[in-house]
Amino acid sequence: MSLVTLLPFIVLIGAMFLMTRSAKKKQQQAAQMRNEMQPGSGIRTIGGMYATVKEVNEDTVLVDAGPGVDLLFAKNAIGAVLTDDEYNRIVHGVEHDLKSDTEIVPDDASSLTEADEPADDAAALPGDKSVDLGKKDEPAETETAESEADKADEAVDAKSDEEPKKTDGDTEAK
Repeated sequence: MSLVTLLPFIVLIGAMFLMTRSAKKKQQQAAQMRNEMQPGSGIRTIGGMYATVKEVNEDTVLVDAGPGVDLLFAKNAIGAVLTDDEYNRIVHGVEHDLKSDTEIVPDDASSLTEADEPADDAAALPGDKSVDLGKKDEPAETETAESEADKADEAVDAKSDEEPKKTDGDTEAK
């Protein structure tokens, strides 16, 4: 066997070695993260549930999922151990902002207008006309539209009467 025929097999074995090596490295990091868990830290399970660690045992973790709700998970079911800031941001909606001197942008656009009046007063400014978007019945317009449609139907009927009728050839036309 020559080196040229063995080269694809050598490359394939090398690629498999590199893939298994990276997978093992990720597994070791996950195991280390689970072993470093301490009571009081926030976690995310592999199912996507967020909770606080109450007690860590050899193979299990007791977590507090809410008031009076304690759950027992296998350590392998813990997907991530979160930092305090990240846990508070996700679970409680608390943003820990390091730049507290910056201006806070409001959730609504009412404060972005230049008027100092509240939004309800700004909508009722004098000179504004209210717009009625409801449908109004106007019989004069509907009657005109109906009469025009009747005239068009009559014109089609008259045109069809003027054209000779075609037969299938079984009658006197032969």
